[in-house]
Amino acid sequence: MKRTTLNTLLEARKAKRPMALLTDLATGIQHLIFGDDDSNQQGFSNEILSSVRKSINDDKSGTLETDAGSEYFVHVHNPPLRLFVVGAVHITQALAPMAALAGYDVTVIDPRGAFATDERFPGVTLSNEWPDTVLEAAGLDARTAVVTLTHDPKIDDPALNAALKANVFYIGALGSTRTHAKRVERLLEAGFSEGDIARIHAPVGLDIGSILHAEIAVSVVGQMTESLRRG
Repeated sequence: MKRTTLNTLLEARKAKRPMALLTDLATGIQHLIFGDDDSNQQGFSNEILSSVRKSINDDKSGTLETDAGSEYFVHVHNPPLRLFVVGAVHITQALAPMAALAGYDVTVIDPRGAFATDERFPGVTLSNEWPDTVLEAAGLDARTAVVTLTHDPKIDDPALNAALKANVFYIGALGSTRTHAKRVERLLEAGFSEGDIARIHAPVGLDIGSILHAEIAVSVVGQMTESLRRG
C-alpha cells in the first residue's frame, strides 16, 4: 500500500468515515472509496461505485467482478456501530445485550444515578451525565443510533435535540402516539422542522405486537437494522 493511501485511510478512520479499499487484482493498484461521498471518485463507473457502496453499507468485504471482466477486492473499513440508549430502564436491560450481539458499542445514559448501575448493566458503558452533554461530546455520525426510553421530556428531549442536529442513522423514542404528538409540539417550538422530526421513529420499534420488555427490545433492534441496511 502506498504511503499516501495509508495516510488517507488512517485520517479517514480517525474522522470515522465509512470507506472501502478497492484493489485491482490484475494490477495491484489500490483506491479508497468513501461511503459518505456521492461523487464519482477516481473515475470509476457507476457500476463499481454502486457495488462498493453496497459492500460498505452491508459491512461485507469480498471480491467484485464487473461486466467488463475486471476483478477487484473490496476491503471494507467502517467505524464501529454505536448505540446510545437514554434511560436505564427495564427495556434497556434487554436491549443493551441484544444490540451488543448485533455488533454495537452500547452506552446507557441516565442522570438518575440509582438506575444506571453496574449491577443492572454488567459490562455496559454507563454515564450519569445529562444526555445532551454525552451525545454532543461523542461525535455522532452516520454509524450511530440514539434511542430514548425514559418517558421524561426533561431527559429525553435534550437527547433528541442532539440527535436531530447530527447525521445519525436512527433515532427512536418510546411513547404512545399521543405522547409523541406532544413531543412533536415541543420540538417544533424548539425550532426543528417537520422534516427533521419525521426522522424520529415513534413509537419506537417495529410493529410486531410486542408487549414484554424483551419483545420491545427485539423490535427496536429490528428497526435499527432495517434503517441501517435499507436506509
